[in-house]
Amino acid sequence: MPERMERLSSGSAVPGHLRGGFVALGNFDGFHLGHQAVVGRAVERARAAGRPAIVATFDPHPMRYFRPDSAYFRLTSLDQRQQLFAEAGVDAMYVFEFDAALAALSAEAFVTERLVGDLGVAGVATGEDFTFGKGRSGDIPLMRALGEANGFAVDTIAPVRLDGETVSSTRIREALRNGDPRAAARLLTRPYTIEGVVQHGDKVGRTLGFPTANVDMANYLRPKFGIYAVRGRLPANSTFGGRVLDGAANLGVRPSFDPPKELLEPYFFDFSGDLYGRTIAVELVDFIRPEAKFDTMDALMAQMAEDVATAKRLLAHSSPRT
Repeated sequence: MPERMERLSSGSAVPGHLRGGFVALGNFDGFHLGHQAVVGRAVERARAAGRPAIVATFDPHPMRYFRPDSAYFRLTSLDQRQQLFAEAGVDAMYVFEFDAALAALSAEAFVTERLVGDLGVAGVATGEDFTFGKGRSGDIPLMRALGEANGFAVDTIAPVRLDGETVSSTRIREALRNGDPRAAARLLTRPYTIEGVVQHGDKVGRTLGFPTANVDMANYLRPKFGIYAVRGRLPANSTFGGRVLDGAANLGVRPSFDPPKELLEPYFFDFSGDLYGRTIAVELVDFIRPEAKFDTMDALMAQMAEDVATAKRLLAHSSPRT
């Protein structure tokens, strides 16, 4: 990992030591196996040439910009992507702020003004199906032609296949919506993880003997609602020292309670610390059952105890990610 991972936005100047680098270009939401191949090529080329390796991504996602009412689909936050890029050996993340000006930029102008002018790229690595510019008018043949004209190399990476199918964010989203976090994890190379600040709730879980750390789902994709075996990662820069905790979580709207409220509510086994106001990461390891409404609190408590026992059994056969 680089000693210092820098994060820049398209509204700020690129420092001299980061110009002239090899840039992995794409959205990279999820940073799955296919994305890792693209970024890996940029890092490889950068190291061989003694130049910086940069990932250029977009925020918000172009689909969110053009279809603001679309269902939540995000797999990673920018902060998560930054950490994943750093672990992949990248020197900086450059965030193109996707706004009206960027959406209106022609394909040629995107390359000459943003890639060449702002970043001074020596090379670009991207997927074979990458498109860019107003109306997605730019494609790889145009990128290659512009690269030749402006003196930068273009590497394209073929889709990565696993189990006979192309690895894609769409495939990962389908697995999560179908309640199959293990399938999603194979494509991501790690569990699907939701990060958020622990907030105060109605304390119902505490009265039932299962105190939960309530996390807002924000803009993350909504996996299948239900009960999950999870692992929680506590902040490293705290008294918790980055502890990893096994747990069971309700993800959904809690149909046994009014009013319904969409939350991720992990209960961590054998843990009693105060997490309010802390940012935690919750990994979905296994799906246990769909959400259900219970007529009595006794029935709910009995089911929760059974869910916890199931989660412990499932997690015993799943080693934590290092």
